[in-house]
This record gives sequence, structure tokens and C-alpha cells, in this order.
Amino acid sequence: MNKGGRGLGRGLDALIPMGGASHQVETVQKKNGATDWVMVKDIVANQFQPRRLFDEDALNELVQSIRQYGILQPIVVRKTMQGFELVAGERRWRASQRAGLKEIPAVVKELTDGEMMEIALIENIQRESLNPIEEAAAYRRLMEEFGLTQEEVARKIGRSRSLIANTVRMLNLSPDVQDHVSRGTLSMGQARPLLTLEDREVQLEAAETIIAEGLSSRDAEELVKRIIKGVGEKNRAKKEVEPIRGVFVEEAEDQLKMVLGTQVKIKPGKLKSRIEIEFYSQDDLERIIETLTQMMQPTAGVRVPGQLIV
Repeated sequence: MNKGGRGLGRGLDALIPMGGASHQVETVQKKNGATDWVMVKDIVANQFQPRRLFDEDALNELVQSIRQYGILQPIVVRKTMQGFELVAGERRWRASQRAGLKEIPAVVKELTDGEMMEIALIENIQRESLNPIEEAAAYRRLMEEFGLTQEEVARKIGRSRSLIANTVRMLNLSPDVQDHVSRGTLSMGQARPLLTLEDREVQLEAAETIIAEGLSSRDAEELVKRIIKGVGEKNRAKKEVEPIRGVFVEEAEDQLKMVLGTQVKIKPGKLKSRIEIEFYSQDDLERIIETLTQMMQPTAGVRVPGQLIV
């Protein structure tokens, strides 16, 4: 999946006009123009932030960079009744907290909730910092909370509608499989075939097989095909031998239980049927055999219809 900045809708420059990077550094240093200095403690995280996982090593590296060079690019915030809400730049804000900064350069914008979410999503995609599950959740949230269609999301983000649809489908995977995709132990290509498996436990087993054996995306597709074929054959076999029980069978079971003095189970099948007779000792078996022998005698006092003794 190409996550570069090319073709991503209007892009951040259009959504948050702040000028070039060199202008931003100069503005920060002069503390004037469109950039303000905001107290770090007065900022709260973006409630629409699609990103859930932050690389600790990369964050610590950013802390060291900030301590040495300061903040080279301002974050973006919007004013709230309590202070400020972060729009873009959460890694810089988090790193500034760890670096012990009291205030941070920020561009203050007036934005709606929808604009905030759109900006946060585009920023993360342009930085290639969202995993597929985070991206899928962000697309779905845009559609559910702001009433956007897949076509509208695609147009805003600058991607194809089919890509949006395929990404959102990843959320149909079981939570454990989604976790593998989030952590990168399972790629989108490896995980996509698992969507055709309805049983979530089977999904996870297949995912673990793919990971353990290092299967390619194509190999993963073949594995899933074999699983589906195996499940189909198993279901067909089960259907073929599935008992079709009726009053006649139940009555025959009751008759045999009374005559033999033990549990009897008649199992009708499509091609052949079985009668299961339980016994609990050698003596019990001999008793049942003697009873059956007597039943087969023409002069037997008790007669069970011959078609039941198969």
C-alpha cells in the first residue's frame, strides 16, 4: 500500500496553511505571526486521533532531538473552553512532555470535529505511521460519526474507493488476528484471505500457521482454500450420516431397551444404519447375546420387527 503524501486529497498544506518548513522554524524563533506559544500542560490529546500505537524507541529519539534542537515545526491545536485540544503533532507534544518543556509552539486553528479527524488521519497517513487496523478504524469512524460514504472518504483522503472498502474489511477479522496485523506479524496480503473464514477460532489458527510457516500472500490464499474445502467435506459427511429420527425409531429403541435391559441407540443413515447396544461386563454381554439368540428363534415369545435387526 502506498502511503506517501502524493495524491492524498487536498493534503495538510491545504487544510492547515502554515507555509514552508523554513518559514515555520523562523516563526517559532520569533514567537510571532500565526504561531503561538502554548503551555504544554494546557493541551489535551486529540479525541479523533486514529493512531493507537507509538514506537517507544522513536519517541525517545525525538525527545533527545527536542532537547538538543528544540521544536522545529509547530503543532496544531484548536481552542477549547478548558485550554487547547491537539489537532496534529501528537508525537511532538508527547516528546515535549518527556523532555520537560513548559511551552510548545503551536498554530491555533478553528476547526470542526470532522475537519480535525480528517487532518489527523491525513497527517498520519502522510507520515506512514498508521498500521492497517488503525487506518481501517479511522475510515470507519469517518463514515459512522460524520455520515460519509466510502466514495466521500476516498475523495477526501485521495485514495480509491476499493482501497477504502478493502481496508475497512480488515475490522471483520477476529481481535487476535487484528492484533497480529497491528503489530506487523501478519501483513494485509496475508490477512486478507482469512476474511473468508467465518469461524474466528479457525481464522486465528490459520493466522498462526501463516506466521509460523512464513507463508506468502499466495500461500495464505491456498491454505484458506484447503481449509474451506476441508470444512465443506466435513459438513457434507456429517449431513450424510446425520440421523433422521422419527417416532418409529424412538419406539423401536424403547422396545429394544425393554427386551435387552440396557441402553440401545438406533442411528439411521443415508446409506446404512447402526444399532448400538451397551453392556457393562462379560456376564452382561453373554446375557444380551442369549436374549438376542432367543429373539431370533421362531418360537420366541417376544418378536421385534425383522427390519430393525440389521
